[in-house]
Amino acid sequence: MFTIALGSFEMISVITNDGRHIVGMLRGFDQATNLILDESHERVYSTQQGVEDIVLGLYIIRGDNISIIGELDAELDESINRKVLRGHPLKPVIH
Repeated sequence: MFTIALGSFEMISVITNDGRHIVGMLRGFDQATNLILDESHERVYSTQQGVEDIVLGLYIIRGDNISIIGELDAELDESINRKVLRGHPLKPVIH
């Protein structure tokens, strides 16, 4: 279960229904699971080159477009060398 204390900000990872991977600081959310992320960026995976980070800044994600939300361990996340990491891009969720 994910809980957040008022005034604390958590680094989270979001996988959207269209297969995008967005990472950022959770600044707010509502009962429909709409999210407000700050300092966010999208991670684009490729089998040919390393993971590309696209800066998004302040970003809003609609709750009906979210597949997975998870808290990130910032220290562990920073220790990963994404330049050598390879992977297939995620495919969209099919309902």
